[in-house]
Amino acid sequence: MDLQLCDKTALVTGASMGIGRAIAKGLAAEGVHVAALARRTELLESLAEEIVAAGGRRPALICQDLMAEDAAACLRDAALAALGKVDILVNNAGGSRVMQIDAPEERWTEAMTLNFTRQRQIAHALLPQMIERRWGRIVNITGKSEPEHLNAAFAAKAAVHAWAKGLSREVGQFGITVNSIPPGRIMSEQIRRNYPEDYRKHFAETEIPVRYWGEPEDLAVMAVFLASPLARYVTGTVIPVDGGLRRYQF
Repeated sequence: MDLQLCDKTALVTGASMGIGRAIAKGLAAEGVHVAALARRTELLESLAEEIVAAGGRRPALICQDLMAEDAAACLRDAALAALGKVDILVNNAGGSRVMQIDAPEERWTEAMTLNFTRQRQIAHALLPQMIERRWGRIVNITGKSEPEHLNAAFAAKAAVHAWAKGLSREVGQFGITVNSIPPGRIMSEQIRRNYPEDYRKHFAETEIPVRYWGEPEDLAVMAVFLASPLARYVTGTVIPVDGGLRRYQF
């Protein structure tokens, strides 16, 4: 299937590893000129080498700390300078933040900023040029809505879902779609470090209907589709890629 993505442009945050890296590679494989954002330059360079080796266009590499106060404006300016325009935004950067009941307020502020506020700010910074061209795609990589404990990232991702739904109703008239993908158990460096193989095997057998943990590429295919012109009638949605892990039907 031709996803009609050739010559589109995309900004992917958190692109150095895991899901973000897989999405950047998936978009590049479809002919998209990608701007890849992360903090670790060496991982971005290796990503660029992999994309070029696979026949894709060398991505623009942006090294930026999203926690800086002016991060959204700086990222917008860097992406537009490198790409000329940004057709697709993939908000992937974020991180789990397990909290105690008495966690200090600054920890909550940091978690909400990283996992919600920056995503919103980056999207709103890029929206004017999408609206001007009457085309755009915003894909948010979020998180599950069945927390087992207190985690500020879950609260932030729920905020992303609500914001994205409202935004989708405002910008649909301009040919812009806004969707969210909550991952299930997707293999990553952090997962391999924190969960031993015997635990992963038992969890897959008892909790995941397809009986295995996903790979970043399993989620990337959904993100690439939602970023494509073919997904023009899909907006305001929350589409889990989790092997059937979540237990509720809607």
